[in-house]
Amino acid sequence: MFKLKAAAKINWSLYVLNKRDDGYHNILSLMHCIGLYDTLTFDYSDRLELRTNMDLPTEQNLVFKAADMLQRHTGIKAGAKITLKKDIPPGAGLGGGSSDAVCALIGLNKLWGIGLSKDEIKTLGSKIGSDMPFFLECPLAIVEGRGEFLTPLRIGIPYFLLVVKPKVSVSTAWAYGEIGERGKGRKPDIELTKNANNIKLVYEALKSGDTSFLDDIIYNDFEHIVAKKHPVVASLKEDLLRAGATSAIMSGSGSSVFGLFESKERAVKASMHFETCWHRVVETLTTKKA
Repeated sequence: MFKLKAAAKINWSLYVLNKRDDGYHNILSLMHCIGLYDTLTFDYSDRLELRTNMDLPTEQNLVFKAADMLQRHTGIKAGAKITLKKDIPPGAGLGGGSSDAVCALIGLNKLWGIGLSKDEIKTLGSKIGSDMPFFLECPLAIVEGRGEFLTPLRIGIPYFLLVVKPKVSVSTAWAYGEIGERGKGRKPDIELTKNANNIKLVYEALKSGDTSFLDDIIYNDFEHIVAKKHPVVASLKEDLLRAGATSAIMSGSGSSVFGLFESKERAVKASMHFETCWHRVVETLTTKKA
């Protein structure tokens, strides 16, 4: 028996460029893993079973889907008992489901002694969720295409965030459905160049430690769509800034919003204003030294 931790992520910026012929959207995003984790425990069993504190039918859980897909892909007959302890809230834009599924593939690859490479796991993972390849390239990466093209980046400075999730949750499928056909008739190359330059500025700010102008350049295409249906998202963003955050933005397709603070103490103090919502003070993860 062994345990693995599945990290959450935030998006410093997220652009939806255009809808593809396969029905997915091309995106451009700067994604960063944070110190908020689900925990998966793996043990031997004669069948595939999942135990979790999550209120979701087993067959719909991405961990079970990943395990089932790995079984079918490899033809392995062995089972496994997987226990999933959720701390990352679902429907928050924090990537918990995708991270859990990647963790399941890594854990079962070890438990069953399959010997799949990271690239093979990445290919399998992309069949379940667009965010999954990123979690094999933590802590920081530029993510493009539908999520399959990654540029890992080094980061040595940790940042303190206050992540707040309102009581509403947002379906990623709904959010992309609301964006729909936008982007048709636009010039994706021009959009990509402009947005890529903006993401480069965000990364340079994070890398250097000068985040004084970050609030002016971070951006999320989903934010105004989600806030239109759930005004609480816009309210939380304003509340975070009033509580001392130097910048604030919605993560992913929502509904969580995070604020950047100059210190852990300031983030903890600000968290007292959000007692009626789920909230956590976390650090962004840094690149491990070679």
